Amino acid sequence: MEMNREKLCTSKADVSSDSAYHCSACHDDEEWSSMSRGRAKSRSLSASPALGSTKEFRRTRSLHGPCPVTTFGPKACMLQNPKTIMHIQDPASQRLTWNKPPKSVLVIKKIRDASLLQPFKELCVYLTEENNMIVYVEKKVLEDPAIANDDNFGPVKKKFCTFREDYDDISNQIDFIICLGGDGTLLYASSLFQGSVPPVMAFHLGSLGFLTPFNFENFQSQVTQVIEGNAALVLRSRLKVKVVKEHREKMTVQNGIEENGVVPTNIEKEVGKQIMQYQVLNEVVVDRGPSSYLSNVDVFLDGHLITTVQGDGVIVSTPTGSTAYAAAAGASMIHPNVPAIMITPICPHSLSFRPIVVPAGVELKIMLSPDARNTAWVSFDGRKRQEICHGDSISITTSCYPLPSICFRDPVSDWFESLAECLHWNVRKKQNNFAVEEERILSVYI
Repeated sequence: MEMNREKLCTSKADVSSDSAYHCSACHDDEEWSSMSRGRAKSRSLSASPALGSTKEFRRTRSLHGPCPVTTFGPKACMLQNPKTIMHIQDPASQRLTWNKPPKSVLVIKKIRDASLLQPFKELCVYLTEENNMIVYVEKKVLEDPAIANDDNFGPVKKKFCTFREDYDDISNQIDFIICLGGDGTLLYASSLFQGSVPPVMAFHLGSLGFLTPFNFENFQSQVTQVIEGNAALVLRSRLKVKVVKEHREKMTVQNGIEENGVVPTNIEKEVGKQIMQYQVLNEVVVDRGPSSYLSNVDVFLDGHLITTVQGDGVIVSTPTGSTAYAAAAGASMIHPNVPAIMITPICPHSLSFRPIVVPAGVELKIMLSPDARNTAWVSFDGRKRQEICHGDSISITTSCYPLPSICFRDPVSDWFESLAECLHWNVRKKQNNFAVEEERILSVYI
C-alpha cells in the first residue's frame, strides 16, 4: 500500500502535460500550497489560468462562487478534468477595474418615452463635453422629433456615433454601457452583444426597475466613479441557445391524374438545416402559441430524457430571469451569483410538476414530442419569436459570456433591496406584541 502510494507520487514527473486527468493531491506540499495561493489571487473570470498544462489549477465547471476543495481526508481526491473551464466566484471580490481609461460609451435610451429626453440630453452633454467620451447612440433614438428639432442639442448630437441594430457591429468599440429606462433596456443591451459584454450601468427610469439600481439625481458623481473604476459588479450569467431547424420548402408534386381535374398537392421537402444562436439574459420560453391544444415537448438533460411537458409550455431561465416570468409562474427567486439553470413549467396539467433547479454546466435540449398534436413557439427574452416544428431542437447551456452589471452598493444588498422595493417581498402588517398586563396573566396560566 505504501509502496503503491510512493510509486504514484514519484511517477508524477513522468506524466505528460497532455494527460486527460490530474490528481492535485499527488503534488508535494510546497507545489500545492503555491497553487492554492495563486488560486486565491485570481478570483475573476478573466484571470482564469490557461488550460495548456495539467499542472495548473483546474477550475470547476460551475459559475460564480468560492472554488470547492477537491481533496477529502488524508488520501482521497477528485480527478480533475482539463475540459472544465468555468469557475465560481465570491461576490465580494467582484470589482470593476480598467486596463486603460475608458473612452467610448454606449447610451441606450428607452424609445417612445418623453420623460427620458431631458435625462438623455444631460447625460450626453456630461459625457461628451466634460469627460471627452465618444458616445454611441442607436440611430432611431436620434430620429425622435424632440431631439432632431432641438437646435441647442445640435452641437452635441454631431459628435455622436450612430448604429443600427442587426446591421452594424459595435461589439469591439464599446468600453461600457449606460442604460436609461427600465429592465427592458438592460435586456436590449444584452442582445446587442453576442460575445463579451462591456460593463453595464443601468439607471432606474422605467416602470419596475428590478435590474436598474441607480437613480438619476446624482448621475455625475456615479458615472465618474465608474470611469475611475470604483464600483462593484454582479456577473449575471446568460444562456447560450442554439436552435436547429429542419429547413423545408414547399414543392408541387405531379400525381399523374391532374388531367382528370385533380388539384396537385403540396408537400414539404427537407433540404438541409438552419442553425441560429442567441445569448439570453432572462429566459427561453417555449409555449403552445395560438393553438388551443396542450403543448407537448420533451426535455433532455445531457442527452437523457428527463420529462415531457404537457401544459402551456416551459420556461428555462437564468438566476437573473428567476425574478421575471419564472417568478410569475411560481418558481423560486435565485440570486444572480448562484450557478444554476431553472426549469419552470407553465400551467402544467400535473399537480406534481414543480419547478426545478439544475447545475449551470448541464446542457438542456427541448424538442417536440413525436405524438404532439401541434407545433410549439419559442422566444428569447421576449424577442425573436419563432415556430418550432417536428424535427427541430433547442439546445440550452450556460454561456461563458456573462453580463457584468455595475452595482449601486454590492451584489447582495442591491438584490434584496430590489426584492423589497420592486416586488414587495415579505411585506405584511406587523403582528402586535403582548402588552405587559397580558404577559403577566399569561405567565400565571403557564
